[in-house]
Amino acid sequence: MNLVNDLGRVAVIYGGSSAEREVSLKSGRAVLAALKRAGVDAVGYDPADGGLVGLEALAPDRVFIALHGRGGEDGTLQGALELLGIPYTGSGVLASALGMDKQRTKLVWQALDLPTPAAEMLGADADWRAVVERLGLPLIVKPVHEGSTLGISVVRSAEALAEAYHAAARYDARVMAEGFITGEEYTVSLLGDEVLPAIRVEAAGGFYDYEAKYLSDETRYHLPCGLSAAEEAELGELCRQAFAAVGGEGWGRVDVMRDAEERFWLIEVNTSPGMTDHSLVPQAAAHVGIDFEALVLRILATTLAPRSA
Repeated sequence: MNLVNDLGRVAVIYGGSSAEREVSLKSGRAVLAALKRAGVDAVGYDPADGGLVGLEALAPDRVFIALHGRGGEDGTLQGALELLGIPYTGSGVLASALGMDKQRTKLVWQALDLPTPAAEMLGADADWRAVVERLGLPLIVKPVHEGSTLGISVVRSAEALAEAYHAAARYDARVMAEGFITGEEYTVSLLGDEVLPAIRVEAAGGFYDYEAKYLSDETRYHLPCGLSAAEEAELGELCRQAFAAVGGEGWGRVDVMRDAEERFWLIEVNTSPGMTDHSLVPQAAAHVGIDFEALVLRILATTLAPRSA
């Protein structure tokens, strides 16, 4: 079997019109370059330029989705590709839509007794002090359908909650407040049936925000993560269960916090992770000997098998 030949023509979809466009462009360009180095017949495509009509004109045999955020990570593109009969990387329609919705992901995890911080939805007329009484402080306020920590604020007083809500509402009509777990932050990448080594993320400013993720050279990525073998196995199994709970397929990433009592708390799932030079999945893969080119090919190879649902 010659994987490069079997893949046929690959369209790498990146850019789009979401708030994560710039990150997506970086991811897509890195993926496209790797595929070309591997000899794959690959072409980049920005749906902001020509929509689905332009994609059809390229006649791809399969698609590598490097779009982040709404319109690419939320089941919309996945549904369109299903209708067009074009295989694609990552999770299917349901898992993509669910994973993009932080509140409903949390509801699924709670239903399965998987540990995740308490949260509630906010509105402009919310009783801010009552929210604090129910959830405690500090809180983290976030848009339900946004990624890359866009619109997120850490709130340490009831007086700051309204401002944080309005900051998040600029990105999404649905905003949630969640109990903020003070402790260590971990991320676990999944590649097919393989759980990659956990990474402990240490942001210079204490909060892994957009700048720390994509711009700062001061963010530290601890790999090995510092956990014992038993603890890392526990974390990996928790993330595998969390990813499976939303129906995740192909590849993805789960973000977790560990509190002072050494308990793990699920924060969110990412069904179309970043592939930039600061991104976490490539780092975890490299740690087990999978270079970027091999990683991209392995992700694409998942499109050769039928979907589970």
